[in-house]
Amino acid sequence: MTDTPRTLAEELRTRTDSGLVGLLRTRPDLLNPVPGDVTQLATRAGTRASVVRAVERLDRFVLQTAEALAVAPDPCPYGTLAALMAGDAGDAAVAAELPRAVAALRAQALVWGPDDRLRLVRTARELLTPSAAHPSPTGLGPTVAEATAGMSPGRLQEILAAAGLPTTHDPVSAVAALTALFSDRARMAALLDTAPAESVAVLDKLLWGPPYGGVTDRPAPHLQWLLDRGLLLPAGARNVVLPREAALHLRGGRAHHTPEPLPPALAPATERDPQLVDNAAASQAFTALATVEELLKEWDLGGPPVLRAGGLSVRDLKRTATALDTTEQLAAFWLELAYAAGLIASDGEADERYAATPSAEEWLQLPDHQRWAVLAAAWLPATRTPGVVGTADAKGRALAALGPHLDRSPAPEVRRRALTLLAGLPPGTSVPAAAVRARLRWERPLRGAGPGTRAAAAPAGGTVPAAGADGAPAEDLRARLAQWALAEAELLGVTGRGALSAHGRALLGSEPEAADTTAAETATAAETDAAAARAAALLAPLLPEPLDHVLLQADLTAVAPGPLRRPLAEALGVLADIESKGGATVYRFTPASVRRALDAGRSAAELQEFLSTHSRTPVPQPLAYLIDDVARRHGQLRIGAAAAYVRCDDDALLAEILADRRAAPLRLRRLAPTVLAAQTSPEQLLDGLRAMGYAPAAESAAGDVLIARTDSYRTPPRTAPGPVPDGPPPPDRTLLEAAVRAIRAGDLAATAERKPVPAPAAAAGALPRTTSAETLATVQAAVLTQSALWIGYVNADGAASQRVIAPVRVEGGFVTAYDHTADEVRTYPLHRITGVAELADDAV
Repeated sequence: MTDTPRTLAEELRTRTDSGLVGLLRTRPDLLNPVPGDVTQLATRAGTRASVVRAVERLDRFVLQTAEALAVAPDPCPYGTLAALMAGDAGDAAVAAELPRAVAALRAQALVWGPDDRLRLVRTARELLTPSAAHPSPTGLGPTVAEATAGMSPGRLQEILAAAGLPTTHDPVSAVAALTALFSDRARMAALLDTAPAESVAVLDKLLWGPPYGGVTDRPAPHLQWLLDRGLLLPAGARNVVLPREAALHLRGGRAHHTPEPLPPALAPATERDPQLVDNAAASQAFTALATVEELLKEWDLGGPPVLRAGGLSVRDLKRTATALDTTEQLAAFWLELAYAAGLIASDGEADERYAATPSAEEWLQLPDHQRWAVLAAAWLPATRTPGVVGTADAKGRALAALGPHLDRSPAPEVRRRALTLLAGLPPGTSVPAAAVRARLRWERPLRGAGPGTRAAAAPAGGTVPAAGADGAPAEDLRARLAQWALAEAELLGVTGRGALSAHGRALLGSEPEAADTTAAETATAAETDAAAARAAALLAPLLPEPLDHVLLQADLTAVAPGPLRRPLAEALGVLADIESKGGATVYRFTPASVRRALDAGRSAAELQEFLSTHSRTPVPQPLAYLIDDVARRHGQLRIGAAAAYVRCDDDALLAEILADRRAAPLRLRRLAPTVLAAQTSPEQLLDGLRAMGYAPAAESAAGDVLIARTDSYRTPPRTAPGPVPDGPPPPDRTLLEAAVRAIRAGDLAATAERKPVPAPAAAAGALPRTTSAETLATVQAAVLTQSALWIGYVNADGAASQRVIAPVRVEGGFVTAYDHTADEVRTYPLHRITGVAELADDAV
């Protein structure tokens, strides 16, 4: 091998193990499956799918550097690349950042070769080189040689003559002469000094792209001047193009209109007291817990049905939003958050509907800060995106909450990176969401769109992104993901007043990194849970302490000045109706609410004692009268099944009911002085008499009062939905190191020098072929001399491979040897070894 690598594979062989680990970490798709040797690794690194994925992960300046290499000569000296990026006038920021960009491209195996011969891998060059079908963001067109391909030799000589150049004897030299003219700053300037003003104006319009324009059969004189001198070359029947060399001269040598070597600043920054930010975030975290708890309570007896196509109907989403006193979009967020945390799911029955899961019961029993940790740990890596609920997918179908097709793979990366940017600011500091989106757009300009979707370059060198899964452009989807991430972080209490809280910083699990998000993206579920637990510990002191009392008022209301302890809140929720929420919750006592408590098995005395125990004020007389009055009438009427019957010791009361015209739908008739029969169900009879103002109670077949305590409905155990990964899972260090060892070992087997094989020799690269006797003799000799062999081997599946082994023992038709390729001791059946060859003395 020469000192200068001739191929990408040769350069990869010269890399250290840490260099290969870095390549495989940034491009994990190269690991599936693990390449057999460095040549396979280089081949896989040059495939279109892998290169597209790698290019999508470049930041804007590194991508601009790759685009400049795509329009530069191949190979390209570093000085030529620097001139394309900084222009003739130079740019200090570009010059300072260009080594980083080249190193990043080299680390990802998109560029190889020494600095005097930089080569962009062929697939990347095909993706980024300008063409009529896929214009480059540089706005440059084809070279003179590409644009004049197929042009008649006579026409080329006419262009040379009009440009003031001597004629040549062949088209190749003519193209070279014209290219040299356009690339020479002095001669090109002199030529343009003779151009009409209208001609210069045309060039200015095409200067930054698109470089294509249309002409008629009889071009105007100023256009004909450009056509005669090759400053506009034919690009079709009625189209012309500005050649690349001419455009670069007009641009002052710059490939891009605006190089962006530095990321946009996160500004303007607003500084606040970090404690105020933490308190605001904690307050919102408590509100988030209350909202999810209210959702579970709303669906305690079973939620709405599941649509046939999956998800929640629009009407049920509106009902849920009304119950939570929020908007439909926010209701979708709370639903998806509870779903991601495994608190709600489909019950899987024939008449499928949503309900709380058994995990919800466990979640409700946890302390507030631990309940928040469960929600935060589920939200951070989730790919389901509630922001797209209500929009249409690519096929025009509406996307429903809790339904399919809500996963957006870039969501976790965008969410974590947005929070990491906020973590890089001083505590208590916030910036506008637009600044965060601009930074994310610089870091991943092509993420989700892909270089193959570039449209015609805009005057500023921008791109038109591809459409996302919901019909929106991919770049627009990424911007909306960032917007949703910041809004959801505020709703969940991760941020407060736009700044990252202390527990929000702990939730990220690591210190913010300047530009690389690889470590954050490779966080495992266990690491995320551990970080959420640390965040919860910081949040715990900031959450309000639950109260064990309320304030009863004479207007039949009770005021809870803060969050109540769970048993008190649940009991009060049965005895009274919630009238308003906020910093203080107002409960109202009504005859219906008191009857609800009596139906649940509480007596009037127990209710009076409950209120007096948990009230800091005396029980108002109106409330005591209300409880006694409802209790006195409660159960005076008894409802049973006849279809249904009414039983009462007061026959006058039964006569009153029979005489009431409102009882007609119940179709009552007297069976005895104290019994009425009805032709409706007991439930309908109960509801009908209660609507008439009575307080009946249901009774069992034995005549005992039935306690109407409703049972909660729960789904069978369910597993929370897992994130849909964006590409292969990130490899851990153990896998990376093992993969590098396997690649090195396989490369040793593939490149080890062998001794000459006697005729008939195998073709170069083919498996060695020897007879069974020769194989056995050679292997036994290698055991005695402790030397290595090159073998051809066919496994049980019929797959052939070549290996370098050091035989240790031969017995029973098997050879036990240390396999340099697999880096372990293995046993091989002799009948599966196709042949052996000795290695050169210094090969291993």
